[in-house]
Amino acid sequence: MLGLARYEITPLAWRLGFLYAALFVVVGCYLPYMPVWLHWRSLSEDQIAFLLAAPLFARILFTPLISFAADWSGARRTVLIFLAWGTLLSFLLLWASSGFWQMLLATLLLAFNWTTIMPLIEAVAVSGVRSAGLDYGRVRLWGSGSFILASLGAGLAIGQFGAASVLPMLVIATSLMIIGVYVLPRDVASRPSPATPALRRISLADAVRLAHSPSFLWFLLAASMIQASHALYYTFGTLHWRAQGFADGTIGALWALGVVAEIALFAASGPILAKWGAGRVLFAAGAAAAARWGLMAFDPPLWATAILQCLHAMSFGAAHLAAITFLSQAVPEDRGATAQGLYAAVVAGLVLGLATIACGPLYRALGGEAYAVMASLALVGTAGAVVLMRRWRGERVVGAIQVQPQSAAGAGMTVPEL
Repeated sequence: MLGLARYEITPLAWRLGFLYAALFVVVGCYLPYMPVWLHWRSLSEDQIAFLLAAPLFARILFTPLISFAADWSGARRTVLIFLAWGTLLSFLLLWASSGFWQMLLATLLLAFNWTTIMPLIEAVAVSGVRSAGLDYGRVRLWGSGSFILASLGAGLAIGQFGAASVLPMLVIATSLMIIGVYVLPRDVASRPSPATPALRRISLADAVRLAHSPSFLWFLLAASMIQASHALYYTFGTLHWRAQGFADGTIGALWALGVVAEIALFAASGPILAKWGAGRVLFAAGAAAAARWGLMAFDPPLWATAILQCLHAMSFGAAHLAAITFLSQAVPEDRGATAQGLYAAVVAGLVLGLATIACGPLYRALGGEAYAVMASLALVGTAGAVVLMRRWRGERVVGAIQVQPQSAAGAGMTVPEL
């Protein structure tokens, strides 16, 4: 089980850690500061929201198809290499674009390439957890650490050189990510683990049965509402803090502070997940998100905002850990990338995309008070987590077929094909 995995500093752990670190340098530059770059390019609030939401909607189509193809072919590493180079090209085209429509075309190309990279890396990491006994949280925290450095460094760079520096930083960060993909070991990144040699090639029917599993659907509802509640923070958080008078360096520190708390949770996640389980951790994440956004609606002063940023460990970090735990326990390994693709398409695609689009008019009309709407989304996700806790007890779930998890004594037994 994910929560009971023993952590060792292995070559695989270092390679995955480096890849996560490189990946989140990109995220640390893009997530807080792409809205700043788009605003510098004189786009309106609605145009900014639309461009930021376009990759999320594109993920609905592209991510499940590409993830399924990676599982079907067994060539996850090759697919990742293709997508990483495509991401670099996309950022170069966005940098050179002029006007909203050219930016939209470049953003759609970015969506095709960028949005599936994270689910595939997560699938590779889960394979490492199963085959090599890695502790997912302690590998993943390297990404969180690099996000801190990237968000702080990018904030300082923008304060020194202006918003024009965002795209050059993204190009450099993506180049590091390409190196990280190439150093992935072929055995873990390209086929099921040696412990499961009998796994057959996934079929389209397998993916359809997975998408119709009731427990899987309740999981998607809970996770998507909790993560979608971050839409306003991701889209207009930096701009709103600027409107409150916070300096760019201070804003970078606020983003970093949330991730510091996230790292602390990731480092201690193994025992927590083993004791609480995915459902309870997801419930706690939803409750924390509702409290965080409910209080943010009052435009708290800097000291209170800093305290609320620490809740990022729960509102995002705990929700993400719960999702990875659920997917590792509930989904057979031969469908790992497909499950990650469906999760990304719904949670980080359809639902987050709709919420991001809505944030444009919401923020224009309500300003910081729009965070109250985000708190309502988090409450819906919390209710979904309650239902998931009652329906799912750690078994593998595909369609109507449920297979009980292996006991500790029977860890050497094979799991029946679903």
